[in-house]
Amino acid sequence: MKILNVGVVSPGDMGQAIAGRLKESGLNIHAALDGRSERTRSLARAAGLNDCGSIESLVATCDLVISVINPGEALNVARQVAAAMTKTGRKIAFADLNAVSPKTARDTDALIREAGGLFIDGGIIGPPPRGEQDKPRIYVSGPDSYLFGQISHPNLQFRVMSERVGDASGVKMCYAAMTKGTTALALELLVAARKLGVEEALEKELRDSRGDVFDWQMKNIPGVPAKAYRWVPEMEEIAKTFAELGMTRRMFEGAADMYDFIASTPLGKESPEQARKAGRSGLDVTRALADRK
Repeated sequence: MKILNVGVVSPGDMGQAIAGRLKESGLNIHAALDGRSERTRSLARAAGLNDCGSIESLVATCDLVISVINPGEALNVARQVAAAMTKTGRKIAFADLNAVSPKTARDTDALIREAGGLFIDGGIIGPPPRGEQDKPRIYVSGPDSYLFGQISHPNLQFRVMSERVGDASGVKMCYAAMTKGTTALALELLVAARKLGVEEALEKELRDSRGDVFDWQMKNIPGVPAKAYRWVPEMEEIAKTFAELGMTRRMFEGAADMYDFIASTPLGKESPEQARKAGRSGLDVTRALADRK
């Protein structure tokens, strides 16, 4: 299959940045913006994406559709794409690059293949590829993952793993458990320290004894609130992954609770663009969360 036209669902914070790089690589990039927010429409326009309107029209136009969306909506998007393939008779490739469990990836594979399409399991590790130094690793697996070999851009590092659906999602789940899981813990303990009145003493101790870890979290935390609502279902998918292996899911159910709390705050209602413009430090964020009435 020759890849010329690619659809991106949805051109949000990560999706728009990837779409822009795909367009730079020489591909024709499309979106389905029916029912999408004005923010998403604006991001799509800024990236120069063609609006096909509906998912059905997107499937009729594209050779490959890439899903980069809230993990909680991943299966729903796959169902829409599968239904559109059935209706239009188009047998396209569908790549789920969302943070979902290997089981969810296999369920998606079954949906797409039943509709006659090709499926690629994927996971994105790293920041949206906006700046020249931003180069996310995009892990892909499954028998059709070789299709990503047709895409070449210096800011998109595709890593083809294996022919087994679920391997790419497995890497994403374990990596996100480390990064976003520990960030949830850091946020909770820093909020607790402020509420306990020991914030300054704890900050000094962390800087003295674990300055590397503290600095890393301070760099990460400012961007968390605007993405917290998407990290709730991601933590739930990690919990599901570990439970399927006979391990505890409770740690990541707790992380989901923390991100759900953050998403409910004024900071959690901001868009990523608004959060970047605000320029808050990590401690600004934790203090705002702790002082919320």
